[in-house]
Amino acid sequence: MDLAAPVVNWARKSALWPMTFGLACCAIEMIATGAGRFDIDRFGAGVFRPSPRQSDLIIIAGTVTLKMGPVVRRVYDQMPEPKWAIAMGACASTGGPFDSYSTMQGVDRCIPVDVYIPGCPPRPEALLYGLMRLQDIIMREAPSSYLFDSDGSVHRKRSFEGEDSLPVDVSSTLQKAKLTA
Repeated sequence: MDLAAPVVNWARKSALWPMTFGLACCAIEMIATGAGRFDIDRFGAGVFRPSPRQSDLIIIAGTVTLKMGPVVRRVYDQMPEPKWAIAMGACASTGGPFDSYSTMQGVDRCIPVDVYIPGCPPRPEALLYGLMRLQDIIMREAPSSYLFDSDGSVHRKRSFEGEDSLPVDVSSTLQKAKLTA
């Protein structure tokens, strides 16, 4: 067993730098989470970054349209590894009440999502709970679970103790999203 893994994971979970991607009404609740009443700083995630190159967590808050999907993907690809994603609200998770030709039925069609937060819009407490669940996921990850290929691409093995290890293939998910669009 690697003795440095708990220390590395503790540092990762205690210093999350989220990038806001507020697209609709859920963004107001995300902003309220950073206020003094809810204080997201208690969890080490209070420094909202304006650039994807400075962040390791993206919070998709609101409705993602099919036109916005490639932009979300581009921003996600610009984030350094290790990176995580939270889908905040019913619209980001499943498309919400908008079952139309222009609405993406879940942001997980273009990026891998680690935590889904239900609600329309979810309360700030729900975002804090989702952040705590993400911290639990980070603590269970192996720091060496990131595979760097010779072409420069990175694959994350999403496996925990007692589970089979299968790398997430984001390119096939993105191809499916392009085919359905």
